[in-house]
Amino acid sequence: MRPQTGGGGAEVTAQQLEQIPVYTGEQIRAAEKPLLDSGQGRLLMRRAAYGLAKTIADLLGQKRPQGAYGACVTGLIGPGNNGGDGLYALAFLARRGAEACAVLIRDRAHPEALEAFRAAGGRVLRAVPEQTQVLIDAILGTGYRSEFTRPEVPGLTQALRAVDDAGSWSPTVVACDLPSGVNADTGAAGHGVIPANHTVTFGGVKQGLIAGRGGLLSGRVHTVDIGIGAHLSKTPTWLLAPSTAAPVPLRPPEPAGHKYSRGVVHLVVGSAQYPGAAQLTAGAAVGTGVGMVTLQAPAALRSQVLSAYPEVVGTEDAAAAVSRAGGVVLGPGLGNDPARLTEAEAVLEKCLEAGTACVLDASGLGLIRDQLRRRGGLGNNVLITPHLGEARQIAKDLRDSVLTGQLAEGPAKADPVEAARRIAGRLDCTVLLKGPTTVIASPEGEVLLHRAGGLQAAGAPGLATAGTGDVLSGILGALAATQGGDWLQVAALGVSLHTAAAHRIDPHGQGRFGASDLLAGLP
Repeated sequence: MRPQTGGGGAEVTAQQLEQIPVYTGEQIRAAEKPLLDSGQGRLLMRRAAYGLAKTIADLLGQKRPQGAYGACVTGLIGPGNNGGDGLYALAFLARRGAEACAVLIRDRAHPEALEAFRAAGGRVLRAVPEQTQVLIDAILGTGYRSEFTRPEVPGLTQALRAVDDAGSWSPTVVACDLPSGVNADTGAAGHGVIPANHTVTFGGVKQGLIAGRGGLLSGRVHTVDIGIGAHLSKTPTWLLAPSTAAPVPLRPPEPAGHKYSRGVVHLVVGSAQYPGAAQLTAGAAVGTGVGMVTLQAPAALRSQVLSAYPEVVGTEDAAAAVSRAGGVVLGPGLGNDPARLTEAEAVLEKCLEAGTACVLDASGLGLIRDQLRRRGGLGNNVLITPHLGEARQIAKDLRDSVLTGQLAEGPAKADPVEAARRIAGRLDCTVLLKGPTTVIASPEGEVLLHRAGGLQAAGAPGLATAGTGDVLSGILGALAATQGGDWLQVAALGVSLHTAAAHRIDPHGQGRFGASDLLAGLP
């Protein structure tokens, strides 16, 4: 069900944000198969290797006036096709004047690639040279699924710990297709994975480079077209590519509008224990732009919020407030207050009966248990916004062992994309699973991924602080009341606004701000 809105006019949709298709490793391999079956495997490998070499040459050109010429580039080379890609790339770089070195992780390597590497003047070594400026991780490819153990290569530990005179890590680590040991489908990765500054991936963006721990290990992602586009399957998974330069597209108010036509958002948030959550949620709703914000809370708490935001309207008439609202937010700051939770449950029932767009966050997620008993789930007018810990509690409430496995705490096991998709299907609602990469999943199985820097890997560490989720809930409630569209679209706009606010007040990603500072970053 679409969130009800108070305003008219055209909808602003997630499609107006730049989107990049994301594929599982299995989908990429399936797209490669027709070309491999027709004998074009060598061509695919050389296209991949050339793209890897060109990216490395470009990176060196940004640091050195002579570019690749004279630079020491060392590859950690595995025995399979990923190692072959690395060797061919080193051969290309050797012909551009680079000092190309290869450390073979096993006693064998792709034979034709190794021959080409040696013919180009490359050297096979047993240790990583101290002067290495670029380190290529070409050990394992997309088919690896086990726990990865970092190879014991002389000089590797020293190279990864080295710091150059400018204070940046040296050498630059470039992963070939994906950091070795990262699951290409899920992003699951053990502690032995070498973090990459850059990942040069082939054919399309792998889901494992964006989701889960892989999203933290892949650095900046560069995609190389190797000619498999016609064979790629249509995918319901997309990466939102946020831009710090372009504003998030929002539909402006109608010129002849009034406070009700501009949309009303109703908040059941805050408690004596957590009064700040009410202020953050209300402030975010006001700052996002909405015709009216109503607050259902005890008198003392209403007074605190109104002293900061006098435009907020306090109310005790939940039925009237919900009937006017285009969006409702339940949960932030309710804590374990029985009276507040009872109020929230009554409002949730009204939203489910009327089909009003409703955000369930924080303590509001505890209301799911009763709805499972009463209705078997929620409804597609509901958006839930758990973090991983809260999602694990939902898995317990659902008694779903598969979901519990997908949310496993071990870094080499978790699959947040499929977990969000499964929760959405089980509860018949949209899920916004918070984390370094946010996963938004609809009941129909569509998925949007949001990493703070998109493919650039520029994170927003300040969002990992108390209260920022309350701000996000206020944004989402206001957007539901004003922008139109379904929850997948509204959630995409919401997380984009939330991250844009963080980038606006913290452009260098230092993370030194609190949730209340985010309000000043809203446009």
